[in-house]
Amino acid sequence: MVSNTCYSSRVLAINRSLSFFFLHSKSNQHRSLQFFINFSKQNFQKRFNSGISGVGVSRVSPNPALSVLSFKRSDLKPPLKKLYKEEEELEGMTIKPAVRIAESKLIVKNRTILTGVPENVIATSGTASGPVEGVFLGAVFDEVNSRHVVPIGTLRDVRFMSCFRFKLWWMAQKMGDQGKDIPLETQFLLVETKEGSHLDSTEENQIVYTVFLPLIEGSFRAVLQGNQNDQLELCLESGDADTKASSFTHSVFVHAGTDPFSTITEAIRAVKLHLKTFRQRHEKKLPGIIDYFGWCTWDAFYQDVTQEGVEAGLESLASGGTPPKFAIIDDGWQSVGGDPQEEGNSSSSADQTETKQQPLLRLTGIKENEKFQKKDDPTVGIKNIVKIAKEKHGLSYVYVWHAITGYWGGIRPGVEEMEGYGSKIRYPMISKGVVDNEPGWKTDAIAVQGLGLVNPKNVYKFYNELHSYLAAAGIDGVKVDVQCILETLGAGLGGRVELTRQYHQALDASVSRNFPDNGIIACMSHNTDALYCSKQTAVVRASDDFYPRDPVSHTIHIAAVAYNSVFLGEFMQPDWDMFHSLHPAAEYHASARAISGGPLYVSDAPGRHNYELLKKLVLPDGSILRARLPARPTRDCLFTDPARDGVSLLKIWNMNKYTGVLGVYNCQGAAWNSAARKNTFHQTKIESLSGHVKGCDVHLIMEASMDPDWTGDCAVYCHQTGELIILPYNAAMPVSLKVLEHEIFTLTPIKLLAPGFSFAPLGLINMYNSGGAIEGLKYEVNDGANLSELDVGYGGDSSGLGGVRVENCSNELVGKVCMEIKGCGNFGAYSSAKPRKCTVGSSEVEFDYQSSTGLVKFSLENLPEEGQKVHVIEVEL
Repeated sequence: MVSNTCYSSRVLAINRSLSFFFLHSKSNQHRSLQFFINFSKQNFQKRFNSGISGVGVSRVSPNPALSVLSFKRSDLKPPLKKLYKEEEELEGMTIKPAVRIAESKLIVKNRTILTGVPENVIATSGTASGPVEGVFLGAVFDEVNSRHVVPIGTLRDVRFMSCFRFKLWWMAQKMGDQGKDIPLETQFLLVETKEGSHLDSTEENQIVYTVFLPLIEGSFRAVLQGNQNDQLELCLESGDADTKASSFTHSVFVHAGTDPFSTITEAIRAVKLHLKTFRQRHEKKLPGIIDYFGWCTWDAFYQDVTQEGVEAGLESLASGGTPPKFAIIDDGWQSVGGDPQEEGNSSSSADQTETKQQPLLRLTGIKENEKFQKKDDPTVGIKNIVKIAKEKHGLSYVYVWHAITGYWGGIRPGVEEMEGYGSKIRYPMISKGVVDNEPGWKTDAIAVQGLGLVNPKNVYKFYNELHSYLAAAGIDGVKVDVQCILETLGAGLGGRVELTRQYHQALDASVSRNFPDNGIIACMSHNTDALYCSKQTAVVRASDDFYPRDPVSHTIHIAAVAYNSVFLGEFMQPDWDMFHSLHPAAEYHASARAISGGPLYVSDAPGRHNYELLKKLVLPDGSILRARLPARPTRDCLFTDPARDGVSLLKIWNMNKYTGVLGVYNCQGAAWNSAARKNTFHQTKIESLSGHVKGCDVHLIMEASMDPDWTGDCAVYCHQTGELIILPYNAAMPVSLKVLEHEIFTLTPIKLLAPGFSFAPLGLINMYNSGGAIEGLKYEVNDGANLSELDVGYGGDSSGLGGVRVENCSNELVGKVCMEIKGCGNFGAYSSAKPRKCTVGSSEVEFDYQSSTGLVKFSLENLPEEGQKVHVIEVEL
């Protein structure tokens, strides 16, 4: 189990003996005060009352722990002005907070991130949200409105990575070094200061990472964006013209640290404690599908899926020795229809013809359509194919697809079976940032024809009746799609945040009641309206779809899922989507899914499979070797642009129990084109790109070490070439790849048992994520071994990394490595000395030892015996 010790919260660098401090020190600016526990309430009240009359208080937080008063210094009467002066004098003698606004600058660990912070920007200490070095930012406006945009400072001379919505449904990454590069609809922003090095142990000289999280405040949702003056702007929207406000105090949270990954986790945790509306990934139950191989019907059949097609797909995959254990019956099983056309009223038909649109389909019943009804007994319904899948084909889980509003066009009003849900046609109001990024929304079928939205008061009734029907048929979960559409339908219903909250609370309650395995996948859901109210859903699609017929999409897909996982992975386990095993980019996609940490499933059409490829992913029992975290770009890739810059490879890291795994991908040559508003190819100057791999690229590799005194040396197995390389601490191994090429490396910390005797298990080296097979590992050393008779070729290298491998000439037992290995295939390990004996269970097995590299190999021909989950392996040295 990978521990979370590296994510522990830091202690605030703040002098808690002071009564309070000011976060904003410029004269004539709005000030924010945070009052601490040991301040004399009576003394402050007496002094405050004497000078506060006539002050324009703009906003008071409803949370007493976060109480803030914002006002202009020019409004203050002499007694309070004197109080300010006294505190400003004290400020010079205090330990200043790590994140603060001073002299119109946002300062983070004594580094300036933003300059020219306007006076109507408010800063509030984050101390009430836990022991985190951070501040909340907000702003005060002269007028109430449903949408506000305000600059919060100028951003220059720092590198950033943003996750922004290039479509209503999906995010992608964008890198830059100035404010104008920050896209509209930025929901996550990570900034790196250029001064310092991550190798320096002193914090003053280390690189500092600052995370900006635009939040939900009341009925408003915040995003960031840049303007042509390099200003970072805060945009606040309610999505309802009648939902207005003029004062905000907690719209953005800013946190900083020297470890980018733990800094992000700490920031999300602080926001969770503040909002109290969502849970983090590690607090949620992962559904059982996550550890098994699956199949989805979408790219195999699209909406033409049938019962017969489902069974054919399951049979086809199993026949090659890669049986799926879960299936997702995607769009195409529901009862849907277009709006009825009234005689003499052809206006809507004419509109559709003019825009070349087909009638938008809406849900007309919660039960399946006739394709999924048993011919000789239609009342059996979808239960028939579920029974076949589980009883005949051995599936453990069957999911079905539905939109969060029922179907793409919602629920059709006026249908007798659906009357109890109170659906009404509503027309989306798309936010300006989304329309600017995705102009096609103006003519989208949903925008033109409207959506039948269930009355929020009845939405739990709808979900529960739908899900209880499915659960009674044996369905184990749902893929809930089209989720971001809710943000566009909040007019007259309290706004986007309120409508999203109501729907998600109802969805969570229904899933909890009907699918006890927490069977739900969120899809087309990349808005913070949903993320910041997510308490139940534990799996989220990480990017736009896998498009098998779109050659421009494949490199873009891998880059997007990796960078989006930096943010999304804090809330849920990212799902890197289905793929085709028989496809020109199949290995590129398959290897990425193998190390993603998320679900692993294909959408092959029956009879169109690459079984050889699938067997690098799937064990004969349908289980997989899943990595333990959301896979993310390595630290040195966070701010490079592997899709656009023409020089960078993308490195992606993850962890197993006892190994790390690193994927390297050439993603250059295609990206989202902000001018054309679509994905496009662009010219690459170099056919092959070169980079390097280090042990420390796997961010938590130290947690896989079995030795508290581990030196940092790793055994590295290259999946493509089959090479084993010993990589000393901080040494770099070159790697060169063409576009759409990849390599997977398994990295294991080397354990020194005795001088000249080192070992590192690699796992099932025929699998992409070979180290995921190691379920248990224990080293035993024979203290009484006589090591004086070592081969003279050993030169005394204490790490056992010398060029000549050694043998214990006395044949005396030096140590023993005990392992528990899941699955079957070719087991591999590094050993600096030739093993004396290898056993599997109680049987000694033959093994191959390559003295030049130290690679030990032997075969585990079958799965563990029935009733046992693992092979028990011992290697004697």
